[in-house]
Amino acid sequence: MTQHLQRGLRSRHITFMALGMAIGAGLFLGSADAIKLAGPSVLFAYLIGGVMIFIILRALGEMAVEDPVAGSFSTYAHKYLGPFAGYLTGWNYWLLMVGVGITESTAVGIYMKPWFPDLPQWIWVFGSVLMIGGLNLMAVKVYGEMEFWFTLIKVVTVVLMILGGGTMIWLGWGNGGRPIGLGNLWQHGGWFPNGITGMVMALPVVVFAFGGIETIGMAASEATDPQRTIPRAVNSVLWRILIFYVGALFVIMALYPWNQLGTQGSPFVVTFAKLGIQQAAGIINFVVITAALSGFNSTTFSGSRMLYSLATKQQAPSVLGRLSANGVPIFGVLVTLVCLIFGVVLNYLVPERIFKIMMSILAFNTVWTWSMVLIAHFRFRQLRPHTTSAFPLRAWPLSSVICLAFFAFVVFMLGYGPDTRVALYVGAAWVVVLTVTYRVFGIERRMAALA
Repeated sequence: MTQHLQRGLRSRHITFMALGMAIGAGLFLGSADAIKLAGPSVLFAYLIGGVMIFIILRALGEMAVEDPVAGSFSTYAHKYLGPFAGYLTGWNYWLLMVGVGITESTAVGIYMKPWFPDLPQWIWVFGSVLMIGGLNLMAVKVYGEMEFWFTLIKVVTVVLMILGGGTMIWLGWGNGGRPIGLGNLWQHGGWFPNGITGMVMALPVVVFAFGGIETIGMAASEATDPQRTIPRAVNSVLWRILIFYVGALFVIMALYPWNQLGTQGSPFVVTFAKLGIQQAAGIINFVVITAALSGFNSTTFSGSRMLYSLATKQQAPSVLGRLSANGVPIFGVLVTLVCLIFGVVLNYLVPERIFKIMMSILAFNTVWTWSMVLIAHFRFRQLRPHTTSAFPLRAWPLSSVICLAFFAFVVFMLGYGPDTRVALYVGAAWVVVLTVTYRVFGIERRMAALA
């Protein structure tokens, strides 16, 4: 067995990994809930969220360029804030990845139903666990290539939907030559049909949709040239978010009244059908399944790497730090997959509710992870005040303070909304469990003894 993770990920792999996590079930399934809450003002929610995400990635990117280590933000929290902070951040992120993996695999089951209505949802969830597990047990380069092609399929689809929808909006193609125009954006209650409150209530959903984009940091330790590939990937994220999220939702809500979305099937399907593309439903179904598998692929990768990092710091069982001959943390992958089987059980018991349940619960874990990135980066900057960074976060510390205030507001909104309040309960309980295990198993004492 090798002793180190292999640097087999190129720039295109890392860029598409982050993009693949952003363009997943959060766009194809989760955006519908955000639109119901906010109406057309959901565009502003995604714009605000996109800017906050960019600040986080620049902070993470600055640390990753200087120190491209396994465990990324967990390791940075450990290094700059202390072992306990690193422990909490690492295990919290692993739970987040398991939860997102359950969500993405559930999306596979949901979208296989139109093709195989007689088969139960859980069978497809189980099949996706086996498939993605097999991919992640191979060399990291294989994983990177699969993620690249998974993501390319959905990127091309979203771009075609935007371009095709644009021709209907401004040229009238597929609508008898009559341009649809942009009136649907404000003719059904205005830009803020549910008031500012509606837009604010959508923010937790937006946060969940962007969850996983921090995979850029997790991949740094396996990048071929992190000093070049990480900045390139980070800088490309913001405008791609604007295109794929804001652009797609802008076109969708211009084409169809926001309060009628979902009544005639997926807006993606209806748009392609109007353009005269036969079998539009089947095509979009395939793309959404690909999008979900892509997100599932990345969460399994990130979760296993986090377990490996925790094991190397004596914060997880040492067996999780063992690597295969291909440089893959094989036991980290297997443990993550075993926990993902829990999603199969949930899809057997409550197939209709599992997606929304997981979305509500995981928003807290996402906010925790991103907040720790910013706090660790704050300390990172304080410890090297006179050192010039190769990839600095602009407008620091103001940008970090604004972003942390935004996350504090999101946490408040999680508690304010009755449907999302469970995220705070589950999140608090998880932190308590981690704190108790940290003390009971004497993790801090073991680390001190090894030091």
